[in-house]
Amino acid sequence: MNRLLAIYLNDQLALGTLWRELARRSAHSNHGTEYGEALTRVAQGIAEDVDTFRAIMEQLGVRTNPVKTGLAVAAERVGRLKPNGRLRSYSPLSRFAELEILVMGIRGKKQLWTTLRDLADLGSRPPDIDFDELIARAERQRAELEPWRGQAGRDAFTT
Repeated sequence: MNRLLAIYLNDQLALGTLWRELARRSAHSNHGTEYGEALTRVAQGIAEDVDTFRAIMEQLGVRTNPVKTGLAVAAERVGRLKPNGRLRSYSPLSRFAELEILVMGIRGKKQLWTTLRDLADLGSRPPDIDFDELIARAERQRAELEPWRGQAGRDAFTT
């Protein structure tokens, strides 16, 4: 296994872990709202993608770096401390920022799958991973959140 690819994979696992935690928190914070169902579906999909990514790393013989993933979880939790204009309740700016960050993360994940398929020459290995489907799935996740991101931005910035 290429050492640089192993480092890259661990960096990407850390980012995926961060986005998984953010998606779960955002789904929880928006439970019972018009945003909640989409966020719950996407959070489940992101969690499955992280599991798929871990399986790819395992099949390639890449050991995970628990320090990197632990720091990613810690960074997401520190991000919760930012009040975004409200101290006691969930801010419309928090909703917008979370959705925007999730959309950016999903775009990055789509790029990751493309990189692994095309540049790292993993398109045919591992044999049970369909990178084209993972790319399409990321696009579906982005498309599901994008209208809600726009609505959250309008709610935060025009009311």
